[in-house]
Amino acid sequence: MACILHIETSATVCSVAVSEDGQCIFDQADHSGPNHAERLGTMVDEAMSFTDNHAIPFDAVAVSCGPGSYTGLRIGVSMAKGICYGRDLKLIGVPTLQLLCVPVLLRHELEDDALLCPMLDARRMEVYAAVYDRALREQRAVGADIVDADTYRKFLDAHPVYFFGPGAVKCMDTINHPNAHLIEGIEPLAKYMQPLAERRFLDGTFEDVAYFVPFYLKDFVAKQPQKLI
Repeated sequence: MACILHIETSATVCSVAVSEDGQCIFDQADHSGPNHAERLGTMVDEAMSFTDNHAIPFDAVAVSCGPGSYTGLRIGVSMAKGICYGRDLKLIGVPTLQLLCVPVLLRHELEDDALLCPMLDARRMEVYAAVYDRALREQRAVGADIVDADTYRKFLDAHPVYFFGPGAVKCMDTINHPNAHLIEGIEPLAKYMQPLAERRFLDGTFEDVAYFVPFYLKDFVAKQPQKLI
């Protein structure tokens, strides 16, 4: 097992956590934002002071790598890279949409064939979403979706689908399918990064600190102009 510093700044909440041997031992979240530039440095300092005071060395830094807010991701990744350079640590990238699935899998009982559809808000009826099964195997890649009644119909006709995340609430009346279920209150938070980050640590899946860049929404939009108005 490993001691990992987790940084999450992809949405409006700024959060930092530390996990050791599969357990969260430090957790802070600021829900008053977005004010990541103001709060992240202080929260990271407190996390590092906590581990230093308990003589716990870090093995890696995990950062939410998007999609998400351009400014938020840039702040989080810059901080993560700085710590990796300063302490000679490994860098782990955690996809934000997979991160949103973790509290759902931990706290909710789902059917064996259930699918998960995490959503980040874009504008109007647009979201950035993906579809996963309960093992987080990708059933549909990240997409920029203009949501209507047919957007997820092929999944809904065959499976119960759980929608959640900052973009989900506004879509439910439009989706309007008996197999569509809304889970409210799900946000990307650093304390939920541990299982995904630890899996990558054990697999040796690390990012190149010098060249790593997150999955900015603006980059995704630029690749799919036909989906935008």
